[in-house]
Amino acid sequence: MTVRPIRLFGDPVLRAACAPIETIDDGIRALVRDLVDTVELPGRAGVAAPQIGVGLRAFSYNVDGVIGYVLNPVLVEASGEPAPVGEGCLSVPHVWHEALRHPYAKVVGIDLDGDEVVLEGEGLMAQALQHETDHLDGMLFLSRLDPQTRRTAMREIRESDWF
Repeated sequence: MTVRPIRLFGDPVLRAACAPIETIDDGIRALVRDLVDTVELPGRAGVAAPQIGVGLRAFSYNVDGVIGYVLNPVLVEASGEPAPVGEGCLSVPHVWHEALRHPYAKVVGIDLDGDEVVLEGEGLMAQALQHETDHLDGMLFLSRLDPQTRRTAMREIRESDWF
């Protein structure tokens, strides 16, 4: 079991768009194992590859007791009226604010065999799918906050003991 350390706000890997996975090899299989091992810890709904320092399009999830992963995910649908939802991020510890998220989301990608994977859901699953695909595009949930809340969050980050 390899639980990888989480990269924190300020690390450039978190702001870069991830490259698609071109070939599924032993390195990608190891990445998936690490993503799954890392997301299994209590209180974690998702871990994107850049959060463990890898600039590839992959993430793992842990929602309602279901743990899995997807490679090369694309957010193909986010529907319903966006609403504020309490959200945090492992890469921004101890910062929790209301972010606008759609109540339904659908992601399409592949698994380690190259077979299509479709993940969809409402509630926490919808939020996790949107949050993790944002990571793969180099975006943190802080960008989803209204300007005043973003200023508050940035002050919390600057005053934190981890920054």
